[in-house]
Amino acid sequence: MANIREIAGLAGVSVSTVSRVLNNHPYVRDEKRQAVHQAMERLDYHRNLPAIHLSKGTTNLLGVVLPSIEIPYFGNIVEGIAEEGLKHDLQLVLIQTNYNVEKELEALELLRGSLIDGLIFTSRAASLKIIKEYNPHGPIILCEDSDQTDLPSVSIPHEKAFMDGLDYLLTKGHTKIACTLGRKQGTNSHKRIKAYQTIMDKINQPVREQWIFDKCLTIEDGIHLTENWCRMTERPTAFLVTNDQVAAGMVLTAKEKGIHMPEELAILSFDNQQIAKAMHISTIDIPIKQMGKKAVQFIQNTEKRSKVSLPFQLIERATV
Repeated sequence: MANIREIAGLAGVSVSTVSRVLNNHPYVRDEKRQAVHQAMERLDYHRNLPAIHLSKGTTNLLGVVLPSIEIPYFGNIVEGIAEEGLKHDLQLVLIQTNYNVEKELEALELLRGSLIDGLIFTSRAASLKIIKEYNPHGPIILCEDSDQTDLPSVSIPHEKAFMDGLDYLLTKGHTKIACTLGRKQGTNSHKRIKAYQTIMDKINQPVREQWIFDKCLTIEDGIHLTENWCRMTERPTAFLVTNDQVAAGMVLTAKEKGIHMPEELAILSFDNQQIAKAMHISTIDIPIKQMGKKAVQFIQNTEKRSKVSLPFQLIERATV
């Protein structure tokens, strides 16, 4: 393959001029820049990007760990990461894990091997103890409501948001309230369960374990949840729901079965996705894309705090 001396000779410029063009230096006259590009094309010259990155000690690759690309919440985080990453010439390496710890370890090994410049966990199954062992090998960012400070984190305050949602349902006259979770053992879910227990104690209601529904993530899960509700002997009158997809499945099924909302069944969900707007679902808005952008700012060291807590907003619509 041609080298920069051959390009310089064909273009009639100095080697330093070719180098400046290759590195997008602004102070090169247009006619010289054009001559260099024409010479590169004639010689079929392509830059050896891996070698360039190796010499600089960076890859311009950013690892993103996510359980599934099908769940809109994670897609929105990735969108925010991609938008902010573009500003810094970062390319994304997506690692879909389905909460498989071995897959998460593979992502961490990419960081140890300097094959990526940083790693963002949109959600995780691996323990903090394991993840912290890789901290010396590069920046690791958690998109969760974390209480530790060894690893930067960005999230909404989930316990506060869940308590506000429950308090809102109480103001609407509901005391028999159920809740759903995406993954009971997750950090954010622990905060939500704590809030649920606190509010139930506050109003002297028992914490019914059978009213805490786990693994609720999709529209299909919402459909099954409403069908299950119809079979209950004692029914909750309101649900605080994991996300808008689950809520949409519940609303669709309720309409099919002639269940009056919110009189017989009230639903408040999280995220404020487009589907919630289209179906007039009451929800708690989360700045998901902003979460992704903040995570990249941690990677780039433009965010100096160890933890960022983003705001949320309750959106009143037709289902409560």
